Amino acid sequence: MTAVADDIWAILHEVARGQKELQNAQKETDREIKAVSVSVGRLSNRLGQFVEEAVRPSAVRLFSQRGIDVHEVYQNVSAKRDGDELEIDLLVVNNQDAVIIECKSNLSIDDVNEHLNRLEKMKRLMPTYAEKRISGAVAGMVIPENVAAYAIRKGLYVIGQNGDHLELRNAAKFVAKVW
Repeated sequence: MTAVADDIWAILHEVARGQKELQNAQKETDREIKAVSVSVGRLSNRLGQFVEEAVRPSAVRLFSQRGIDVHEVYQNVSAKRDGDELEIDLLVVNNQDAVIIECKSNLSIDDVNEHLNRLEKMKRLMPTYAEKRISGAVAGMVIPENVAAYAIRKGLYVIGQNGDHLELRNAAKFVAKVW
């Protein structure tokens, strides 16, 4: 009986050691996943900044072609008021208009919806622009056709890449929604 007990004890000890190794491996895997997630987040932010930097100089040309003379372009604008906040990638302004541009590396419908919410808050959180006609635009390196169509249906300008330049993907007769 002692030999059987010794064998069982050895097996239980081996199982316990295996569980400990598995736990250590899981902790290491979790650490590596967290590190990769942080790196992907940084890359995504960098790509978003890249899109902003590409759109900023093109904004003057693109909106001038649509009859909106651009006097000022502001990058990374933020406002906080009454416990609510607003962050704007690019703000294109003239005497009567302001176009709020959201820039993404890979534009999604969720991004469009978030931007529509941002536009709803604009005049309340930035009363300096309360008398201006506010319209919105979304820009991206990758813009799936269904996302572009959705943004246009919602009244937004869509800025995308075409070869080596940026273009407005809206039809020439497009009329943007005004907030």
